[in-house]
Amino acid sequence: MLPEKESWEKIRSELGIKNSDHVVIYDNSDVISSCRVWYTFLYFNHDPNLVSVLDGGLKKWLKEKKQIVKDIKLFKKSLYLANENKSLVLNKEQVNANIENKSFELVDARGRERFLGVQPEARKELKSGNIKNSKNMPFTELVNTNDHTFKKKDELISIFKKNKIDPNKKIAFTCGSGITACVLGLTNSIISGRKPVVYDGSWAEYGIK
Repeated sequence: MLPEKESWEKIRSELGIKNSDHVVIYDNSDVISSCRVWYTFLYFNHDPNLVSVLDGGLKKWLKEKKQIVKDIKLFKKSLYLANENKSLVLNKEQVNANIENKSFELVDARGRERFLGVQPEARKELKSGNIKNSKNMPFTELVNTNDHTFKKKDELISIFKKNKIDPNKKIAFTCGSGITACVLGLTNSIISGRKPVVYDGSWAEYGIK
């Protein structure tokens, strides 16, 4: 899922984004894909205090009748520089090793039925089920259904606790393809202040038959 460092620098530079900019990310997606962009900025070492996700996204913005425009504003090209923080991403070998050494908790953001293998995967090349010893916390539990905003910090803590996940322990996140794992990553960051660690291949890699 992660782009090459040079590609990330080129795209940010062409958009006119500078390393010193405060970047606010929004989307129009039910899976809150803006969290994936947030995570990618952190992976490439943008100041975490200068990366935010718009709570509720474009849908909430439109519902509140806030200002929008139809033109695309062009910004002067910048020279964005990135550094990879490889400690924020896991590969399949590290996930397999963790099954034995239990050095971190792996938490899956998919729905319960997909996690339990009751609901088949949409992609035919993937088997049903989950990674051994992983825990399940569907990302939808962390979001308010009426406006797609994140639940309050104390509610998030309660949901982590209900799912027997300690946000202060070493945790990594996974899902179907590396997107909703970042929703869990953001909520964990809200609680603990730590950057998220993601198994980037997720079930799209691990669940291949």
